[in-house]
Amino acid sequence: MKVADPCGCFPTGRHYPGIAHLLKVRAVGVASEIDAGSAWIDQPIAFVDVETTGRDPAGDRIIELGIVIGRSGEILTRYNWLIHPGRPIPAESTAIHGIKDADVEGKPSFAEVAEEILGCFKGAIPAAYNATFDRSFLLAELERVGMRPREPPPAMRREVDWVDPLTFARELYKNEESRALGDMAARLGISLEKAHRATDDAEAALQVLYALAKDPRVPRAYGGLIQEQRRLVRQQDEARKFWRKAPAAAPPPTSKPS
Repeated sequence: MKVADPCGCFPTGRHYPGIAHLLKVRAVGVASEIDAGSAWIDQPIAFVDVETTGRDPAGDRIIELGIVIGRSGEILTRYNWLIHPGRPIPAESTAIHGIKDADVEGKPSFAEVAEEILGCFKGAIPAAYNATFDRSFLLAELERVGMRPREPPPAMRREVDWVDPLTFARELYKNEESRALGDMAARLGISLEKAHRATDDAEAALQVLYALAKDPRVPRAYGGLIQEQRRLVRQQDEARKFWRKAPAAAPPPTSKPS
């Protein structure tokens, strides 16, 4: 969204009559094709979840990808792909999501379904729970197969922020011990029958986002939501610098922090 500067003045404070309409700003982090002033809940949202062979997007691979499209608080469409990673699935990863080599035998490679996956994101606000994880894997896979469409969807553009309900859960439920997806879903009365399966996790996370939207501290405007999320991320990152934790065992390979 482009918004005219109401004062028509330069940073010096000096007023220049008649030029306010020439001074434009763009909301940072929003998809340009979606009105930043509109209610984000009324816009299509493509909620993503991936299951992988490990935690490193540079070396590990996606083995399942789910996308759930929502709008106005309702689920519109669900998509799911089992993907052959081109390598054995480590036992420690299978212990998390339950996906075995036999489950992906004969399934397409990421390259074979990349175009189909990208089509689901067209014109939609991208979102994921602990979005850094899912986004990094998706972009790494797209880069790996050389997918560079002339008009990439918002999810593929690095200047577009993904909505991440975990950021808001950490703020609104800061006194709770855990804001992991399963715990947040249970807390909000949202069903999650098959945890750590891509489409089930994506749908539950979208429902969590819609539930959090009822809190007045969550901005309704798309641009406002992204700016508040950016502020909270900076605040939470700063707080982590002062955390002092005793050494702990490394987390499971595909676990997502709360």
